[in-house]
This record gives sequence, C-alpha cells and structure tokens, in this order.
Amino acid sequence: QVELVESGGGSVQPGGSLRLSCAASENVFSFYLIGWYRQAPGKQRELVAAVTSGGRTNYADSVKGRFSISSGNAKNLVYLQMNSLKSEATAVYYCGLGIVSGVPAYWGQGTQVLVSS
Repeated sequence: QVELVESGGGSVQPGGSLRLSCAASENVFSFYLIGWYRQAPGKQRELVAAVTSGGRTNYADSVKGRFSISSGNAKNLVYLQMNSLKSEATAVYYCGLGIVSGVPAYWGQGTQVLVSS
C-alpha cells in the first residue's frame, strides 16, 4: 500500500498561481508513473500532468505552457506548479500513482482548488 497526501490547494483569483504538493510514502519513481488529476463538479476525473519513471512528461492540452510537474530532491515528493490560473481550473486535484501502467492504482485524498474573482 502506497500512501499519497496532497496539499497546497486553496482559493486564488484568475491569473494567479498555486503550487500543489504530493507526498508519497515511498519513492514514486520506483513505479511507472506519478501524475496529477482533477475532477470538477459534475465531470469525470481527468489527467492534468504526469511524469514517468523515465522522465517523460505529459500534459493536458488545456494546461500546456502554464502548469509544470516536477519532483523534489526527495523522490517521494511531486509538485504541480500552476500559473495563469483560469476559472475552469476549479476542481479537486488528486495525486495518482501508476504501478506498472499509466492507470493509477493509488490515489490521494485530493486538495481543493478554487479559482474565482
């Protein structure tokens, strides 16, 4: 069992920035993929950004150029830097860990992001 704990969510005005953190109980890069996903009210959970153990990144088209996924020196930490936030970014953001594929096997509890003026 791998535990994931997200933090850093909050309320921000459009155009603002937030940095989300995901702390895992193990080195996430010993598994296939670690990613950030979000679920807005009434919508399905969707991929925001992910990075594989090989260092390949993938971003949703809607966030390219504004969001960035990275890891800390401690390989159990993953961040999502979100810049130029838009109201449609309002959602619960989850950290997901894929053990052997891109489909997450473990999820954190989520952190709420609200983008509103």
